[in-house]
Amino acid sequence: MPDTVVIIPTFNEIENIEAIIEAVFSQEKVFHVLVVDDNSPDLTSKKVKELQLEYPRQLHLLERQEKTGLGTAYIAGFKWCLEREYKYVFEMDADFSHNPNDLIRLYNACHLQHADLAVGSRYVTGVNVVNWPMSRILLSYFASKYVRFITRMKIHDTTAGFVCYKREVLEAIDLNSIKFVGYAFQIEMKFKAYLKQFKIVEIPVIFTDRSKGKSKMSGGIISEAILGVISMKINSFFRKK
Repeated sequence: MPDTVVIIPTFNEIENIEAIIEAVFSQEKVFHVLVVDDNSPDLTSKKVKELQLEYPRQLHLLERQEKTGLGTAYIAGFKWCLEREYKYVFEMDADFSHNPNDLIRLYNACHLQHADLAVGSRYVTGVNVVNWPMSRILLSYFASKYVRFITRMKIHDTTAGFVCYKREVLEAIDLNSIKFVGYAFQIEMKFKAYLKQFKIVEIPVIFTDRSKGKSKMSGGIISEAILGVISMKINSFFRKK
């Protein structure tokens, strides 16, 4: 059985799902894919089931009844993966904002370079973002700076959603205690790994905004991140005591 699985959460990604799955499977290394679909009205899950006939061993589907946030989708995916024998678990978007060709670079960081968590980073070597308006680039960039300042994590792209976890990291984190479901979920997972002193490395990647489908970003998600970081830091002091 391959040692790696890529979790792809979906909600109305019918325009992207077949192409992203085939791009992952075209890599030289064998990756499995777990699609976590939140009952997409556009029938994304139906397309995945059709593709499972072509990739019966590599492609997996976890269907949820409703859309309850990115964080809960990933937590469900993590638990599914931990019930199996995967050693490396990836997070990746369905819309090609994360380049499947970079999967092997994140994998090698963990498998060969002894990282526990590898982050596909937009900001470790400057600003590597394509097709975003300047307002969104500034928001994302300074949000990561803000999180870095508050938490003291030595990570430039704290909100990144392109990540490879070693199994041991997910086993050490109490997944049921993860509070945030939106933008702040990515921060919280990294912060929990940081507090447990896992080795986190950043691999520079180029992030390209989606060309098909609609973004799931909202003002509520951003405000959750801003306020959530402060509460996470405060709570960490109490845990130490």
